[in-house]
Amino acid sequence: MIHFECDYTEGAHPNIIKRLTETNMMQTCGYGEDEICENARNKIKKAIGNQKADVHFLVGGTQANLTVIDAVLRPYQGVLSAVSGHINVHETGAVEACGHKVLALDSEDGTIHAEQVREYMERHLHDSSREHTVQPGMVYISFPTENGTLYTKKQLKELYKVCSYYHLPLFIDGARLGYGLMSPENDCTLKDIAKYSDVFYIGGTKVDALFGEAVVIVNNDLKKDFRYMIKQKGGMLAKGRLLGIQFDELFENNLYFDISKHAIDLAMKIKQACMENHIELAYESFTNQQFVLLNDEQVKKLEEKFVVSHIERKGDMNVIRLCTSWATTKENVDLLIEKLKELC
Repeated sequence: MIHFECDYTEGAHPNIIKRLTETNMMQTCGYGEDEICENARNKIKKAIGNQKADVHFLVGGTQANLTVIDAVLRPYQGVLSAVSGHINVHETGAVEACGHKVLALDSEDGTIHAEQVREYMERHLHDSSREHTVQPGMVYISFPTENGTLYTKKQLKELYKVCSYYHLPLFIDGARLGYGLMSPENDCTLKDIAKYSDVFYIGGTKVDALFGEAVVIVNNDLKKDFRYMIKQKGGMLAKGRLLGIQFDELFENNLYFDISKHAIDLAMKIKQACMENHIELAYESFTNQQFVLLNDEQVKKLEEKFVVSHIERKGDMNVIRLCTSWATTKENVDLLIEKLKELC
């Protein structure tokens, strides 16, 4: 069976495995305070164009999300998110378990807009009983979104401006950041992400690493004592160099971006094949995630050879997610396309 269900089931890029092997018996100080982690931090700071940013390495996306959100919010505050946001639907209530409500905003494509945040805040501020409700304390978005859609630079800039006006830190979930940045429809750079957010993370788990996310804190007000929160949430890896090594390699010779582009190129090939064979797309995605609409019989035929993700039902159709990754081969994509042609 060939897997197109997710983008993190493979291991890691050979460069990372080689480096991990070479440094296996190295003795360094722990908890991310070693020279390798510092080298990785410096490479990331250079890539984002901000030498004053703080960079912290955590193991996974859910851990990164709940650690950042709980660190930013006061006990009575919640986080604004698209209704489809990962923290709202796919993290087993991790944020709520920390005592913070996810304040979901309607979204058709996975994005939220500046005007939505403005309207929500104005309603809250002009509510005479607002102390009886959860106070919005920050805004969470994903880039790309869970539906594979993207924020334009203009949208991101407008959202950041509104967030700044209402003193709401803007947090960008970058679990698939590389795939978003290398999309042919994207007009944001990594420097733009750093410029128009207060905190974000660079996803490694879904983009080439064995595991790991690099949390980047840009807003000075959010930096103090963040390592205390990492430790309290169980995120301070004793053998911290294992994370540093991976990001040190990812940001060497443009590797993070090159492998992300590989995944995008193959995803666009799948998308083109779907359109040519009149297979409807559930969302207009230009990232490594493609969402197709298939009936039950078509799904059954596809699953004879491929493992796919069932996302949701739309009427009598199934939304199926097909993901490419840094490790996806052209040969497997060609096999998938041939199978898709048979479904028509």
